[in-house]
Amino acid sequence: MQLLTFFKSSIFVALIATFLSLGANSAFAQQEEFDFFSDAPIAEEELIVVPPEKTVWENIVAPLALVAFFFMSCFVVKWFFPFKQTAMEFSLHDLPIAAQRGIGTAVILYGIALVFGGITAHYQVSLHPDAPTYFKTMGEGKLIAFTHAHLFGFTTSFFVIGIPFSLHFNRLKVYQWIFPVGLIASLTDIISWWGMKYISDNFQYITWGCGLIFSVCFMWMLIGLVRVLFFPKVKWFPDFINEDQQRRYREKNPPS
Repeated sequence: MQLLTFFKSSIFVALIATFLSLGANSAFAQQEEFDFFSDAPIAEEELIVVPPEKTVWENIVAPLALVAFFFMSCFVVKWFFPFKQTAMEFSLHDLPIAAQRGIGTAVILYGIALVFGGITAHYQVSLHPDAPTYFKTMGEGKLIAFTHAHLFGFTTSFFVIGIPFSLHFNRLKVYQWIFPVGLIASLTDIISWWGMKYISDNFQYITWGCGLIFSVCFMWMLIGLVRVLFFPKVKWFPDFINEDQQRRYREKNPPS
């Protein structure tokens, strides 16, 4: 009797062990049939999460849309504020001496600030493989603060430098574009930072292009103001063209 009981118990334990073994083998087989003891190479996709490939809309259409925004902004400015000759006659040398000294000092300081801005940009990008990586690793909060600071900085610097420059060379049609184009390029440059972070690396080309445009515009105005204020006897062809346009306007519109 005891032998029969022991035999039944052994069969019951064996059935339970077999059931658990089958369940474990089934669960293990469902784990993508991964063999820990295999010599087969492991696929790269199983080790690294590869981001999805960028679409044509992200790589090409989006950057081109930002380029179109730059040119459209220039067109809108031209449409609302077409160039025209006015009766105003302005020369920086007619300003009070304090104003000339202040503007001259501000021009020098803005030139130094521009140099340090370029050094800072080069240093920050050099810490990363490229510009897109720099902006992608930047936190959203920092990028918001970055955008806020640069919008104020670009607007203020171009306003302080652009107003006296545009007033002094008010007869030159080309010179009347330098101030607004520099500002539009600055805005487009800042928008491209967000594009590099969230859309495509191709926005970096817009960043470099707009950076070159607003730097040339800014330096153009700086050099013009330094020449006019600090070296009044030195005249270039823009000065003669500006004076000639002013003389022609007087001839066509004599004072009544």
